[in-house]
Amino acid sequence: MRSRRVDYSESTRQALVDSAVELFTKRGYAGTSLDEVVKRARLTKGALYHHFSGKQALFEAAFDSVENAFMRKLGEIVSAPGDPWDTAIAGLRAYVRVCLEPSYQRIVIHEAPVVMGWERWREAEEHFSYGLLRSTIEVLITTGELEQLPVETMARLLFGALSAGASTIAGAADPRKASAEVERTIVRVVEGLRVTEPPPRITPEPRSRSRRR
Repeated sequence: MRSRRVDYSESTRQALVDSAVELFTKRGYAGTSLDEVVKRARLTKGALYHHFSGKQALFEAAFDSVENAFMRKLGEIVSAPGDPWDTAIAGLRAYVRVCLEPSYQRIVIHEAPVVMGWERWREAEEHFSYGLLRSTIEVLITTGELEQLPVETMARLLFGALSAGASTIAGAADPRKASAEVERTIVRVVEGLRVTEPPPRITPEPRSRSRRR
C-alpha cells in the first residue's frame, strides 16, 4: 500500500505544477515568480525546492503536464474504434484546434523554445506528438489508406507541417481564422496521399451478331 507521505509528496508536486501552468499561461515565464507559484499553491519555497531545482525545472514540469494532457486526449481520438481514416482525420483536426488552447499556445509553442532551448524543445515535442503521428501513419499504411511510402519520411514531413501550422496559429493576429486555414490545408495535404480506389471496371457489351441473310 502507498504511504501517506508518498501521496502527500505527489499531491504537493502536482499542486505546484498546476499553479505554474496557470501562471505561466497568464504571465509567461519571465513574468512569473516562484513566490507567486508557491503562494497560489498555498505551499512554501522549501516545498518547491524539494521537488524542483529551480524555475526552469518547474517550467519543464509544467510543459510536460500540458503536453501529457492534450496528447492523452488526442491518443483517445485516434485509437477510438471505427474507420481508421475517419479517426485519423479527427485526430488531425483536434491537434490543430489544440493550438488554440491558451496553455498549449503560451507554454508549448511560445515559451518552451526560448526557455528550454530549441534542441531540447524539439526533442520534447518529438517525444510527445511525433510518436503519436508516426503510429497513426503506420496504421493508415497497413490498412491501405495511404500510399506505401517510407513511414519515417512521411511522418517527419507531416510533423514539420504540423509544427509550422502550430506556430502560424500562435503568431496570427486572428488565431481562429489561422486555425481554420491550417486545418483545411493540412487535411487536403493528407488527402492527397490517400490511396484512391480504382475506377469501376466497365464490362464491354457483347458484339451484336450479324443478321442472317
